[in-house]
Amino acid sequence: MDIPLEKKRFTTSKILMIVGAITIVALILFVILSTTGNAKLNVQKERISIATATQGVFQENIPVNGVVMPITTIYLDALEGGRVEEKFVEDGAIMKKGEPILRLSNTDLELSLVNQETQVYNLLTQMQISQNAARQNTINKLNQYTDVENSLIEAKRLYELNKKLFDKDAIARQDLIKSENDYNYQKERMQLAKQILEQDSLAVKQEKNQVSSSYQRTQNALELMRRKVADLVVKAPVDGQLTSLDAEIGQSKNKGERLGQIDVLSGYKVRVDIDEHYISRIYTGQTGSFDFDGKNYTLVIKKVYTQVTNGRFQVDMEFESEVPDGIRRGQTLQIRVALSQEKQALLIPKGGFFQETGGNWIFKVSEDGASAYKADISLGSQNTEYYEVSSGLEPGDRVITSSYDNYEEVQELVLQD
Repeated sequence: MDIPLEKKRFTTSKILMIVGAITIVALILFVILSTTGNAKLNVQKERISIATATQGVFQENIPVNGVVMPITTIYLDALEGGRVEEKFVEDGAIMKKGEPILRLSNTDLELSLVNQETQVYNLLTQMQISQNAARQNTINKLNQYTDVENSLIEAKRLYELNKKLFDKDAIARQDLIKSENDYNYQKERMQLAKQILEQDSLAVKQEKNQVSSSYQRTQNALELMRRKVADLVVKAPVDGQLTSLDAEIGQSKNKGERLGQIDVLSGYKVRVDIDEHYISRIYTGQTGSFDFDGKNYTLVIKKVYTQVTNGRFQVDMEFESEVPDGIRRGQTLQIRVALSQEKQALLIPKGGFFQETGGNWIFKVSEDGASAYKADISLGSQNTEYYEVSSGLEPGDRVITSSYDNYEEVQELVLQD
């Protein structure tokens, strides 16, 4: 009797087909999950930076570099051209006001001084001759006036005498008329003599003023020429340190050419370069700070140079109070320039995540610390240390602030110890 055999439900070929189908479905699901951004990635905690969002004082600032410079720099230019004959000091010397630095020679200028002096002496001699002549002329006119005055007195005496004699019929009428005519003549001469003296006095005074004015102008020109010759000796205009001296013995210098500079050592300022993006937000009175030798110091913007060169403009900052000990000319300082007032804000430390996210999202760590997931956020202003969080986080939230290289398509990070 034949025994019927039970037919197998799963043959080898069917099993292989089922396994293949499951594999294909799993692969499709993996691809779908990957393309929809639900991928996970395992990361070691020690390879990332985790920070906590905190409420604190925030002030927007920008980091800039500044170079320490003397508070005042006086440039030395050649007031007169010439040949360098002598150097009294070398570059770097500490100078007192009025001390000589170098001497130039200019034969044309020195010859002009000699000619000017000769002209003044000749004019002075001419003045003396003119004054002597005018004085002698005045004396002659005074003598003439005295003679006229004496003749008038005599004519008056004779006329009055003849008048009395005529009244007594002691002389003829003709003698009286003659003495009267002589008396009237002398009176006219006297009036003329007075006019001549007055005109002479005015003429002498006018000539004296003209000559004096001419002499004064010539004397001023001489003094100016002497100062021009004196300018051939270049002197320190203020107390300070001589720097950038560019002059050698025998070298010719043109008028107005730069010879060097005097740095006033009574204080320092800081010349700062700032990106032109901030030119509308920088003004005098703003402050900045920097750390030096373990202490924090404050600077104040005193002058803004609005000219933009290569995308940057400059400002001068001065120390608000004390100047750090040990600071030197030419030293570079890293300064934080404040762009706003202090305020309370939610803060997260700055980190490499911003380069990938632009501040639009961040990985937020779960409460158990086992994972981190994407969270949309909005960042406001920033300074050298923190970002201001406008929305998306609460105080106490922990976030990953390190670089997000290769994290852009990952939705969730699995944090492993």
